[in-house]
Amino acid sequence: MPFILPGNVGSATAATGFSVDNSCRFNDDDSAHLTRTQGTATNTKICTFSAWVKRGNLTDYRLFSAESGSFGTQFWIILQGAGPIYMANYESSYSMQLVTTAKFRDPSAWYHFCIAIDTTEGTSTDRIKLFVNNVRQTSYSTSTFPSEDLVPNINDASINLAIGKRDAEEYMDGYLAEVAFIDGTALAPTAFGEFDEDSPTIWKPKDFKDDVTFGNNGYYLDFADSGDLGDDESGNGNDWTEVNLAAADQATDTCTNNFATFNLLDVPEVGEKPTLSIGNLQGVSTNGGHISGISSIGISSGKYYAEFKAAAGDTGNLLAGIITDPTSALGSTSPHDSSKFYGARGNGTKFTASTASADWGSTWSINDIIGLGIDLDNNRLYISKNGQWSDGSGNYDETNPTAYVTLASGQTYFVLVGDAGGTVSATWQGNFGGCPAFAISSGNADGDGFGNFEYAVPSGYFALCTKNLAEYGG
Repeated sequence: MPFILPGNVGSATAATGFSVDNSCRFNDDDSAHLTRTQGTATNTKICTFSAWVKRGNLTDYRLFSAESGSFGTQFWIILQGAGPIYMANYESSYSMQLVTTAKFRDPSAWYHFCIAIDTTEGTSTDRIKLFVNNVRQTSYSTSTFPSEDLVPNINDASINLAIGKRDAEEYMDGYLAEVAFIDGTALAPTAFGEFDEDSPTIWKPKDFKDDVTFGNNGYYLDFADSGDLGDDESGNGNDWTEVNLAAADQATDTCTNNFATFNLLDVPEVGEKPTLSIGNLQGVSTNGGHISGISSIGISSGKYYAEFKAAAGDTGNLLAGIITDPTSALGSTSPHDSSKFYGARGNGTKFTASTASADWGSTWSINDIIGLGIDLDNNRLYISKNGQWSDGSGNYDETNPTAYVTLASGQTYFVLVGDAGGTVSATWQGNFGGCPAFAISSGNADGDGFGNFEYAVPSGYFALCTKNLAEYGG
């Protein structure tokens, strides 16, 4: 299900306490990752790894790896496509191998993963402990625990470390925040997070930097410096090298302010799913399919703004708008032909439920940026092209939102961008403000300072993120 209202674990909102300002987006299409060579450990047998993760596409991807040679000496943490977490230590054979029965595959939520290792423990199952949102995982479909006093490769000297990859072709797609490694201490997740005092179901990060002893190989990545995303803030100087990462990959989509992305788990038509990448902000459709991306956050009140770029394909068939009840499949009906869709098509047509009105706006071209001004307080949807709003008479030529699509009241809406069919595949790129999928030449934030948009956010409209939901709507 999409994330509709604040309150689920791992998706903290504008709750009181520590605020995380930045994350790093990893795009598997670009083979993006961070690398570092390990130094001499404080204690090779005792350590803790902690990270906040928001999944992108749901293929297998590598959160962390430590390796020497090709499938020689390795330690890895893998998020499998079906949802389990897979951890292993390998040196000619598996000395540790764990696969959770629990599945973590909600691309709308932030998860906190904490892995505490102490192989000096007498009880085998206590030598490695995995916690997800403060809940210890004890059920495993594969369960080979480390032998006593094993030296796991995660903290062995001179081994090559990677965040976001393993081997040559196994990369991560998604977001990471508050990545930390503690050398010499096996810590509980409460060292890094806490339940919110106002919303006790929300597990959120806390300011831990000055309360832990990092040890020789310890590091803390807060991704606050867009020019140096691998900068270690622990005080150790254990910096990482960025590979195919740039300033544009610094995101404000974080575990304390969760921004909308596209959600592959919810599609409006059975069997028609886009291929998502770039942190679930780029969608690619197949030839002739009615394929759309649905936002991970639904809204029923308030005013919100989002942008989308027509990146490739037959622009006359591209769609942008909002839809009700995306979990109810439309069968073989294209979204724009249904009573659930409100928006526009690249051929200039406006759609009010199943009613189409031609020549409402001008046609779209490749690289046009389409803006949506969603006003659920007055049940109106405004649409712009390259910063100019539709006049309702065949042109995008208004400085301020003027002509609108009339919305049904009392509904929960999800943003929809996609393809109405055609003979060529289509590519659309989204920007809900957290980390644009396309290059931004002039950054514009909403009135509360959230978001990074190409064009000015209309007065009174806000980026689609959980802090704005808590403040202005739902």
